[in-house]
Amino acid sequence: MKKVWRVSIALVVTALVVALMVLLSGISRERSHLLTCNRIDIRILDSARLSFIGVDDVKKCLEESYGVWNGQRLDSVNLRKIETVLRDRSAILTSEAWTTGDGVLHIAVTQREPIVRFQGPDGGFYSDEKGFLFPLQAGYTSRVPIIDGAVPVHTGPGYKGPAKTAAERKWIEGIIGLVRYIERNKAWGDAIVQITVDEKGDIVMVPRTGKEKFIFGSPHDWQDKFARMERYYRYIAPAKEEGWYSTVNVKYPGQIICRQ
Repeated sequence: MKKVWRVSIALVVTALVVALMVLLSGISRERSHLLTCNRIDIRILDSARLSFIGVDDVKKCLEESYGVWNGQRLDSVNLRKIETVLRDRSAILTSEAWTTGDGVLHIAVTQREPIVRFQGPDGGFYSDEKGFLFPLQAGYTSRVPIIDGAVPVHTGPGYKGPAKTAAERKWIEGIIGLVRYIERNKAWGDAIVQITVDEKGDIVMVPRTGKEKFIFGSPHDWQDKFARMERYYRYIAPAKEEGWYSTVNVKYPGQIICRQ
């Protein structure tokens, strides 16, 4: 008999707990339905390193591409749309949006980090390490290597994304490797002050000292080409007076062609 009573009491307690949970859940849903978004908290997670965008830029982007968030019910804020419109901004790499019960819309973004800047016939643009191209940004210039001249990559105004053709993507990939190699080798980073592309499509490097210009050719096989540039400085240049040669061509495998 006692066992039956214990089972009955347990069932009653269980039913009461379930009913309470349903009631609290309903209250919570109703409260969520009534809560509105009244404040925004924007964080630029990598602002210590990059300054392409600021808090005001994010707010402006929301106003132009999302619309009104202030005063919206929390359960009506389209978080996915907010993340999408922010990621569509070329300088933003990642975006995350969420709301909290105190009525705050939280947004956290990271910026796209360039490793090289191009200044060519179609204007200027950046590339990140993965070959994603994006426009220069108003109000901020990143201190990265600049390659100018007849850059063989064609982008329209405001273009963002990978280079449009396989040949252009291969060229960008070579440039990224070249830039990274120069960054890792401080001696070359200090020595090279300008990288340009001539009308023939050859990369030309201008050193800080001396009158020589190095015809590098395509942005490939750069380790071998730099090795031949080093041999020029070690063995060929010392045998002549300073400024004897005007160009040093290392574009052809195994050759160092010097011209006055």
